[in-house]
Amino acid sequence: MRTTVGIIGAGPAGLLLARLLHNAGIDSVVLESRDRSYVERRQRAGILEQGTADVLRAAGAGERMDREGLRHDGIELRFDRRRHRVDFPALTGGRSVMVYAQTEVCKDLIALQLRDGGPLLFEAEALAVEDAGTDAPRIRFRHEGREDVLECAYAVGCDGFWGVARKAIPAALTRVFERTYPFGWLGILADVPPSHDELVYARHDRGFALLSMRSPAVSRLYLQVPDGTDAGAWSDEEVWDELERRFETDDGWRLERGPVTQKSVTPMRSYVHEPMRHGRLFLAGDAAHIVPPTGAKGLNLAVGDVVTFARALIHRQRTGSAELLDAYSATCLRRVWQAERFSYDMTTLLHRAPGATPFEDRLQLARLERITSSRAAETDLAEGYTCFPFG
Repeated sequence: MRTTVGIIGAGPAGLLLARLLHNAGIDSVVLESRDRSYVERRQRAGILEQGTADVLRAAGAGERMDREGLRHDGIELRFDRRRHRVDFPALTGGRSVMVYAQTEVCKDLIALQLRDGGPLLFEAEALAVEDAGTDAPRIRFRHEGREDVLECAYAVGCDGFWGVARKAIPAALTRVFERTYPFGWLGILADVPPSHDELVYARHDRGFALLSMRSPAVSRLYLQVPDGTDAGAWSDEEVWDELERRFETDDGWRLERGPVTQKSVTPMRSYVHEPMRHGRLFLAGDAAHIVPPTGAKGLNLAVGDVVTFARALIHRQRTGSAELLDAYSATCLRRVWQAERFSYDMTTLLHRAPGATPFEDRLQLARLERITSSRAAETDLAEGYTCFPFG
């Protein structure tokens, strides 16, 4: 099997890359280890930056997003029983974000790929990327009970942290930067309309809480919990009680409760692998970097990576110059590190570290007071939340 671009992973990054290449007349093959049903059901991110939403529209994958997604023009910060709304358009020149689940993005892109794109092979497990440092990388994979090889001019690893692509980069050429946080998020999906029409980020002495949503009828909520917490150790009633405590305000706002349909714990970590390219192997998304979910950056960073690669390859095809491909890693990492910085700032702003001192508590409150009283500080948060420019 041969193609121009071999893509490992049919998450939003791999599928969007295939779509961008198809629109530019460049052939690709997508290999996905899971079946279609799993890809279309796995719950991940739900916030699309302005730039991500714009890219999906330009790629022809925005129709259902614009019809069913929820445009959000701000978020609410809560601390010290007070509420403060951050108005994105007023602070950023009109930018907003879109609440539209990753599962829905994948459904839209899969439908487009199967309708008019190149091969998309489900249950095709990538086993290794070979000859990555040459002009002819090969992806060895298993599909329908037999091993095969995908020969390609370029290989792109969109296969997540546990995938095989990153392993093909020699350890002697890499540097890894990481931080593990001593807490996680206990998250629930609940069949109840959201109690607020925008996301609520709450800092409380008992820990962080987030009110989010998946649709007008389904709420997504999170609690900061100690690292290693078992989701099953919390009853539904205990989760709702704790959420109520952390969202409490002095103006009588109420949290609506409903049946919990899913409960899980998400660990919190920051991770960056440098470089993001070796020869003709390119890493994108979680294969190269992970951010804590506080800043809603994970999916959006992956989109930025594949947009950067697609632009660079299209430039190569049209001009013969490899300049943009050669700059891929450095170009992506500038955006990655800004997103890492933003996500770290949001995480340390809103979460209470185990054993935090009264001095550290007051510093958090002072940082929040600064954001809510300074247009410059508030603008910095709004700009970071809504979009870091691609490229």
